[in-house]
Amino acid sequence: MNIHDNAKLTPKGRDRLVKMVLSGQSLESASQLAGVCPRTVRKWVDRYRREGFAGLYDRSSRPYKLRKPTSQAKVEKIIKLRRRRLTGKHIAHEVGVSRATVSRILRKAGLSRAKDLNPDEPIVRYERAKPGELIHLDIKRLGRFERPGHRVTGDRTGQSSPRSGRKKGYGWEYVHVCIDDHSRVTYTDIFPDEKAMSAVAHLKAAVAYYKRLGIKVERVMTDNGSCYKSKAFAKACKALGLKHIRTKPYTPKTNGKAERFIQTAIREWAYARKYQTSHQRAEYLPIWEHMYNWHRPHGGINDKTPISRLGLNRNNLLRHHI
Repeated sequence: MNIHDNAKLTPKGRDRLVKMVLSGQSLESASQLAGVCPRTVRKWVDRYRREGFAGLYDRSSRPYKLRKPTSQAKVEKIIKLRRRRLTGKHIAHEVGVSRATVSRILRKAGLSRAKDLNPDEPIVRYERAKPGELIHLDIKRLGRFERPGHRVTGDRTGQSSPRSGRKKGYGWEYVHVCIDDHSRVTYTDIFPDEKAMSAVAHLKAAVAYYKRLGIKVERVMTDNGSCYKSKAFAKACKALGLKHIRTKPYTPKTNGKAERFIQTAIREWAYARKYQTSHQRAEYLPIWEHMYNWHRPHGGINDKTPISRLGLNRNNLLRHHI
């Protein structure tokens, strides 16, 4: 209940007022003590006698029955016009009702805001039943550097100087990532480009890595990058006995596990430390990835570590954890 800022009585105050009257005080004396009129005191006493303490709360001022309610036909017309993206003013003019009526009907129908006309598609979460049924591949481009950049130092002085000479900048390096759909165990490599040969080399290395963990890879999902659409990549998938699945164009959420891993890697590895060079950053990647696979709780699998979902026994754990 929202009490008015200038209200002289709250439910507890009304209760005290009523008990004063019931104890023998007159309506006039009780009203003078409370700063209200005798008629108000009589109203609360009557309510208390009929309903008890519950009757001392404020009631809604909305009438039980409207004299001229908006007809169902008009309500449906207002909703129909709103779905055609007409504004409230325009709808009120077309239907012949007030803007307040239109606002009330649209609010009840959940169509008040523009974004309500295009609700977000429901998030479809999926997970393969066992490790190796599906692995996700993606690529993240990172800039090379020979000294810490302004992101960590805050100093932009001379950051573009390599581009002004013959070097034309330090260039880029490409982090090829792979993540298992069920366990979230990852494998990453850094290559100088994102061409087909690099993608094929990363795929073969990833399959071999999972094989050492006792995982047989069956399918691979990628986006529609040129390296993944190449004949060389298709040939490699066929040679490895993998079914290649590509995501729907411009729909990165289909490959969401790889996208989410890239976000985590950027935040916890690439930009988490003050590296002196990009080479030093690349050297730290295997260390961070080992922590991610073996020691970091993963929110998507009930805060378990990815390696725990492989069902390795103690001997296998000791053999791999070196």
